Amino acid sequence: MTGMAVRGIGIDLVCVSEFAEQLTHPGTTMLQNFTVGERRYCSSVADDPARHYAARWAAKEALIKAWSGSRFARPPVMSNVRFSEIEVLTDNWGRPSLVVKGDIAGYIGDATIHVSLTHDGDMAGAFVIIEDP
Repeated sequence: MTGMAVRGIGIDLVCVSEFAEQLTHPGTTMLQNFTVGERRYCSSVADDPARHYAARWAAKEALIKAWSGSRFARPPVMSNVRFSEIEVLTDNWGRPSLVVKGDIAGYIGDATIHVSLTHDGDMAGAFVIIEDP
């Protein structure tokens, strides 16, 4: 039996109230960083949608940090990140997963991505592990 090797880990925290303010700022393009599916999910939840947007933003940032960590002592190659190419999906039981598309998928390759989201009070966070196959 062979084990999987961790390629990188990343964590990010977001202040929900500050993120909510960014979402309502006139002329903001912040929502363009989220896929149609993410916007649909966040707008459909009964409680504060900003909490769910903030957690998803944290997951996207944590993925980038996990990738950067995997590049230790080598130049980073993920130069132009489109946050809309990173999507947080939620299954019927509320469990999140990350799907990457476009250029980012080329960087990640066939690695497995694990994600955990949380929000408590005015903070939302995410933890990501990138694991080699």
